[in-house]
Amino acid sequence: MAIADLKNVLSIFGGSDIGEDKQNELFKEVLLMTLARAADADINIQSAEVERIQEILKEKTGEEFSSADIRVAARDELYAVAGLRKYLSTCVHKLKDEHRAAVVQALADVFRSDKNVGVLEIDFFNRVAERLQVTPAQIAGLVPGDVE
Repeated sequence: MAIADLKNVLSIFGGSDIGEDKQNELFKEVLLMTLARAADADINIQSAEVERIQEILKEKTGEEFSSADIRVAARDELYAVAGLRKYLSTCVHKLKDEHRAAVVQALADVFRSDKNVGVLEIDFFNRVAERLQVTPAQIAGLVPGDVE
């Protein structure tokens, strides 16, 4: 997915509503945007973080993302219309519960990837989890049903 293809991001910023059929696309975009900004949360994009983001995106979406896609998505200029937190607050009711939980769980994974979690990263994590209205149980991966 090229960064220029973020159609749902632009429609969310513009206030448009999306249908059920676009939820998976929105999930991909929210995941890319959140994880890319996470790489820059401590003002220092680490190669290990970018590589882990690429792995997570491939695992969760089945699509390949270049390091350039991730670095472009991390740039402040992309958030000139509305900040990431405002965007996430807008998306929260348009994403499935499992998508919101997956974004936050992936975010924790990215922050651990360089073996050093900083206070700015923890603050970013908490704010994203709050905006996506993810519960502690969802963060822990606890969902009703059978346990494998």
